[in-house]
Amino acid sequence: VQLQASGGGQVQPGGSLRLSCAASGSIFNANPMGWYRQTPGKQRDLVASITSGGSTNYADSVKGRFTISRDNAKNTVYLQMNSLKPEDTAVYYCNRYPTKPWHRWGQGTQVTVSS
Repeated sequence: VQLQASGGGQVQPGGSLRLSCAASGSIFNANPMGWYRQTPGKQRDLVASITSGGSTNYADSVKGRFTISRDNAKNTVYLQMNSLKPEDTAVYYCNRYPTKPWHRWGQGTQVTVSS
């Protein structure tokens, strides 16, 4: 598998979800990884990134609510999302950070926050 994101779903405002992304070793190894999200008609935006050593950065809109982590032994990156808001509704993707035009994307996982 190249990039396989999972864990999305529908949740009420204030709820939590944990996303997982399994990546091929050629993508994951020693590379910073990121979670991105996209809504219809808009560009794909970076949500959070993490270096191979575990240093993290977050978009202002998710700081204090989302946590990115990675398991280098499993080639997997996670996104713990708490206190979800309707504006977090999007398709979430993982990929290297930063991405290049030739980097391919996986299918993503849909997150819907609605009462």
